[in-house]
Amino acid sequence: MALFDNGLKGNILSGLAVGIGAAVIAPAVMPIVASVVKPLAKAAIKGGIMLYEKGRETAAEVSEIVEDIVAEAKAELEEAHKEAAGPGGEAGA
Repeated sequence: MALFDNGLKGNILSGLAVGIGAAVIAPAVMPIVASVVKPLAKAAIKGGIMLYEKGRETAAEVSEIVEDIVAEAKAELEEAHKEAAGPGGEAGA
């Protein structure tokens, strides 16, 4: 990479040559790059959408499981409270 080490340090003509070369080559290279990058970008976006949707489904399932456990715990507490109250209806009396 001697060109970049020596040629571009303060030498405006070398910089201009590289810029013009890039401008000439870019129209030929861009369609090739675009044809490769576009499908990759679409695949990445599709994968992100799928992960997002799967995460939402998983979160909904976890939320449902937690709600079921909380409801069961509340029911068991109420049952235990009723058993402790006995026939009189008040606990600890």
